[in-house]
Amino acid sequence: MTPNTFKYQRIDMKAIQVQQFGGPEVLDYKEVEKPNPGPGQVLVQIKSAGVNPVDTYILTGTYARKPNLPYTPGMDGAGIVDAVGQGVTQVKIGDRVYVEGAITGTYAEFCLAAENHVHLLPSSLTFSQGAALGVPYGTAHYALFSKAKVKKGETLFIQGGSGGTGVASIQLAKAFGLKVIATAGTERGLQLIKQIGADHALNHKDPNYLEGLLNLTQGKGADVILEMAAHINLGKDLTVLAFNGQIVIIGSRGPVEINPRDIISRNGAILGMISLKRTDEENNAIHKDLWNYLKNSSLNPVINQEIPLKEVAQAHKTVMMPGAHGKIVLIP
Repeated sequence: MTPNTFKYQRIDMKAIQVQQFGGPEVLDYKEVEKPNPGPGQVLVQIKSAGVNPVDTYILTGTYARKPNLPYTPGMDGAGIVDAVGQGVTQVKIGDRVYVEGAITGTYAEFCLAAENHVHLLPSSLTFSQGAALGVPYGTAHYALFSKAKVKKGETLFIQGGSGGTGVASIQLAKAFGLKVIATAGTERGLQLIKQIGADHALNHKDPNYLEGLLNLTQGKGADVILEMAAHINLGKDLTVLAFNGQIVIIGSRGPVEINPRDIISRNGAILGMISLKRTDEENNAIHKDLWNYLKNSSLNPVINQEIPLKEVAQAHKTVMMPGAHGKIVLIP
């Protein structure tokens, strides 16, 4: 009697792979093996993957997070649950979900994620909007509520309000009850800021735009400033900060010189943050709260471009260009 034999059959998928660190030119579109979920893991068929500036920093190999090579980039995505591992109870096959903090990378047709990093996606949002939730809205929530600990009625100034995190910050702040003043560098960006609910929009290319902020606050300044480009703006931010105010630095691409007297005289604080270092407990609390905002339609991610996965290099170049206008996503 011939014993039964099992022949392993590899199933492939399209994905982006990085064999060496570098610029957009190292992003390789190829076939790789489709992963299988282990205990506590979820396999998601990706319909849209979010592109974040942090993805480009990680790609260089010089960021705080340095993945082992080869790797597939991408932390954010949205799609349909394809399979679940042993012990998974929060989602089931066929559910519409968004992913934040994927295990295998979302720049692919399928990705693996831990169960607590997969969240139900409301039917009111598209998959591309779901792919815009993880890093931008998680970052905005962490900056506002965990770092700055904002209070209703405070004045929030967002330096860079038309990008993915800027849009998220405006929507969360308005839903919570803050007065919001935000900047952009194009007429299109200024219109977007107003459309999504900011009380005032200022053009940061105007040399006198900070005087506009002081005029809008009757000389008081902003209680909280969210800063997306500290290497450009931090020194100027300190001159328009309210007494006892706080600046939360979300992004910076280099060093900056400041006058410490500006922060001393205002009894202020400069806070740094890195979303990738959040604990599971912090992350779970953030996305539980985001679900409440999503259910009542307070959050509505804005999509700038949907780019085919194979054109990922162009997406990485675009996400770093000035004049942001919502989120850039990849479509497998």
